[in-house]
Amino acid sequence: MPTDQALKLAQEADLDLVEIAPQGKPPVCKLMDYGKFKYENAQKAREARRNQTNVVIKEMKLRPKIDQHDYETKKGHVVRFLRAGDKVKITIMFRGREQHRPELGFRLLQKLAEDVTELGFVESAPKQDGRNMIMVLGPHKKKADAKVEMKAEKETRAAERAAIEAEERAERDAAHAAGPVAQKKERGRSENLDPEIDA
Repeated sequence: MPTDQALKLAQEADLDLVEIAPQGKPPVCKLMDYGKFKYENAQKAREARRNQTNVVIKEMKLRPKIDQHDYETKKGHVVRFLRAGDKVKITIMFRGREQHRPELGFRLLQKLAEDVTELGFVESAPKQDGRNMIMVLGPHKKKADAKVEMKAEKETRAAERAAIEAEERAERDAAHAAGPVAQKKERGRSENLDPEIDA
């Protein structure tokens, strides 16, 4: 159909003439409400963005001669990140003569990976990067699944807390209804005062 006829048809139908496949011979056009088409595409794009998960990489820095308590604290942070569904980049920083003992850092990374095997896996093996040694741990669960699980845990804890508070309130009410509150003891003269002084 000639272009002028197609435009006339579009005007009569109060629609827009939109070229769909310009490389075709002849080019393919369609009669549509272009504003509505753009709006629907924007809605689809927004929905797709809402459903996509952003991969966040958290970083934890360690030293080869880390103390046991500090190690446990850092491990706790790594566990929390993996539970939340985030990747964790573990960096071991070497200083001075420590650079000549990379096996210390390698052993530390292996120990950490073994300690968190139930929550994550080694995504990239330990490798030396100048003064640092780097390893990336990935979570077993996806971010969305982790969020749902954490929300369920929070609700369970809130319900347990509410049940405990209700039980304590019931015990207080029962104790209050059972009998009068113990009367305050009458205070007498203090024994450590000099008996010759009149109060």
